[in-house]
Amino acid sequence: MGALHDFTVNITWTGAGSDGTASYTSYERDHEVVIEGKPTLLGSAVPAFRGDASRYSPEDLFVASLSQCHMLWALHMAARAGVVVVGYTDRATGTMRVESAGAGQFVEVTLHPRLTVQGDVDEATITKIHEDAHAHCFIARSVNFPVRLAPVSTDVVATR
Repeated sequence: MGALHDFTVNITWTGAGSDGTASYTSYERDHEVVIEGKPTLLGSAVPAFRGDASRYSPEDLFVASLSQCHMLWALHMAARAGVVVVGYTDRATGTMRVESAGAGQFVEVTLHPRLTVQGDVDEATITKIHEDAHAHCFIARSVNFPVRLAPVSTDVVATR
């Protein structure tokens, strides 16, 4: 058995107002996500569920966590393969289905990573980096829906 790592996140609801949950419309969905030693994230629901669009929703953070995890593993795999990555971007998208009774789930997330590399690197190497990163990503391995990869073309810059 491998090493275990624990994570603690504190959530505090700040949207009770004067009436609390007297009705579905009487309260705000605002809350704070606090992790010791890190900046506080202001959270809410998505606007479709009466949330504040200017705050992070659990769904936003969920898709972001898949994207971040892939990036961190891709950088690791690139370093292992001797590929010098000097830039990385991703425009991750997620699709969530809400059923008539109100319950729902994500049905897929698609990552669109773009690497900027130094020197001559063939596409087969870039593809292998992404495949290996995907196979190792802790978050992608933990979900019960497809996390798809649709890499955007690789940018190449001159060696420094």
